[in-house]
Amino acid sequence: MTTIYVPGDSGALSLGADEVCAAIGREAAARGLEVQCVRTGSRGAYWLEPLVEVACAGKRIAYGPVSPADVPGLFDAHWLEGGAHRLQLGEAGRLVWFANQQRLTFERVGLTDPHCVADYVAHGGYQGLRRALSMAPAAVVEQVLRSGLRGRGGAAFPTGIKWKTVLEQAAGQKYVTCNADEGDSGTFSDRMLMEGDPLSLIEGMTIAGTAVGATQGYIYLRAEYPHAWRTLTRAIAAAYAADYLGADVMGSGRRFDLEVRLGAGAYVCGEETSMLESLEGRRGEVRVRPPLPAIKGLFGRPTIVNNVITLATVPLILREGAEFYAGFGMGKSRGTLPLQLAGNIKRGGLVERAFGLTLRELLYDYGGGSASGRPIRAVQIGGPLGAYVPAAQFDTPVDYEALAAGGAMLGHGGIVAFDDTVDMVRMARYAMEFCAIESCGKCTPCRIGSTRGMELLDHIIQGRDPRGNLERLEDLCELMLQGSLCGLGGMTPFPVRSAVQHFREDFIGRAQH
Repeated sequence: MTTIYVPGDSGALSLGADEVCAAIGREAAARGLEVQCVRTGSRGAYWLEPLVEVACAGKRIAYGPVSPADVPGLFDAHWLEGGAHRLQLGEAGRLVWFANQQRLTFERVGLTDPHCVADYVAHGGYQGLRRALSMAPAAVVEQVLRSGLRGRGGAAFPTGIKWKTVLEQAAGQKYVTCNADEGDSGTFSDRMLMEGDPLSLIEGMTIAGTAVGATQGYIYLRAEYPHAWRTLTRAIAAAYAADYLGADVMGSGRRFDLEVRLGAGAYVCGEETSMLESLEGRRGEVRVRPPLPAIKGLFGRPTIVNNVITLATVPLILREGAEFYAGFGMGKSRGTLPLQLAGNIKRGGLVERAFGLTLRELLYDYGGGSASGRPIRAVQIGGPLGAYVPAAQFDTPVDYEALAAGGAMLGHGGIVAFDDTVDMVRMARYAMEFCAIESCGKCTPCRIGSTRGMELLDHIIQGRDPRGNLERLEDLCELMLQGSLCGLGGMTPFPVRSAVQHFREDFIGRAQH
């Protein structure tokens, strides 16, 4: 029987992966051939999806993008034996786009069955937890500290410091929470990880519980991710069945339980304290800090709050050691980051590389330039509240400090490209509109400031006193930056200010229309 790997992640499904899988089954049956279709995650090269791989002579030969109409021809070309076909790409891992990456967090995504514990273990899974269980809790935290891992959700706070703070609290009940409310435009690494390798997240959370003495974990998942919810639910059940979760994790006598809780679609719940409010059954609103969640978090107890990529990276750090992970990257940005290319880009998808490559390398070597063929004028990094970076700064390294020095932030690693037809005034207005819609309403600078910002930008778009309204807009941005309670209102000025700074002609030029 020949094994055929077909991605089952929602990105591939949107491009017809289910239909391709069904067509393969029908065609094989009609020809009297035995095949087994294994549904994996996507490898992340979305311009090649559905990317189908055939196990042949100890290799996995890739074909893509495959449509249902292509399936009979693939069988005619004897693809089960690796036969030549116009869609044949060779071994996927040897394609330049993949071969030049450094996949650590995403090492299994696209390779394994996301629901199968045995497959996960065969590819290095649960070695990190096994090592963690043999160590003192403080030693586990020390490994995370020395690795240099920083939060991959946007704030980039050192993960080990958070864990150390929770470990030092004397409270009997502690919690581990994963913020999987991935709401930034242009970001999809959390979703891909949860749909393609959910057991790495589960293992990472279990290690976190072991490290700080927490016995209960919660994954706060956005309701708009139904495929991730189903995959996580099945993977958690499989982990329980294999004693990797529950009252006696791996025979250690330690307990760790894990549940998935669905959010209600509030962008502000990407902020950690709003997420905790929602987990407790209340409206998602920002809490005033201090106290920090690490001291008084979920239900008033010490709580780890990390995002998906952060927690899913921990098993590799424990398996390979802190020095291995810290050996990647530059400066204070250690390890790798799964970067997501979207927008007006020819080859969109996920690229995992060590910190230090440039934006230009990402956009042109990996992304292939714009999909329209026109020059890329700007990219927005870090979601809808991230700054716009002009083409003149595309040689900036992808590194937390290097981007911050240029007025930008790396955030969750989402990079959205725009060609030279983009209207930057309308992009600035979108940021204000987004904030107005998503504001929880708790603080005035965010709630009212975003609405006033939309009005000022509408005046500029209409050519009404653009210089005067631009001055008022800049004053408003300063007020929102300094006075907002959380990052939603406080970061909305980032895209607006960067648009004004780098593309001022789009704003002032309105007076001529």
